[in-house]
Amino acid sequence: MKSIRNLLAGTLLAAGALLTAATSISIASAADEASATTPASAGPRGWHGPAHLYAQLNLTADQKTQIKTIMAGAGPQMKSIHEQMKANSLKLRQTQPNDPNYANVVAEASQAGASLHSQMITLHADVRSQVFKILTPAQQTQLATLEAQMQSSGHGDWGPHGAGRPHGAGAPPPAQ
Repeated sequence: MKSIRNLLAGTLLAAGALLTAATSISIASAADEASATTPASAGPRGWHGPAHLYAQLNLTADQKTQIKTIMAGAGPQMKSIHEQMKANSLKLRQTQPNDPNYANVVAEASQAGASLHSQMITLHADVRSQVFKILTPAQQTQLATLEAQMQSSGHGDWGPHGAGRPHGAGAPPPAQ
């Protein structure tokens, strides 16, 4: 029973790392997309992360520049955390369940993954907060409305616990 629990924990850790990685890639590339002006530029299903929302806020040139600066500043740290998560996931995948040290590897990977995920959540929240501060009160209200609409349409949100789908992935396929 304990080995099944460990295997499940490892699988969940790997899935969480992949979701977080996809989200961080979305956030990191949003700086380039923040200057998009129409929802049509957001991809086949109209969702491309926060840039899709920002494009609907009629940002000034100065706001676009500030957002790009914020995203660029967070990029190296996001990349570093992502690389650590990837290495952690790889270590777990490369350790076979019949390895006598498997339970220890799972425990270590789980703890490291939790710490890295926490760092990514904090970084995402910091970026979101910085961007929010440069928006006008009307844009902040509009952004909240757009996020609520996105949430209700099943796209999740762009935060650390968001949908985590790669660009243009849209909604998940229907259950079979």
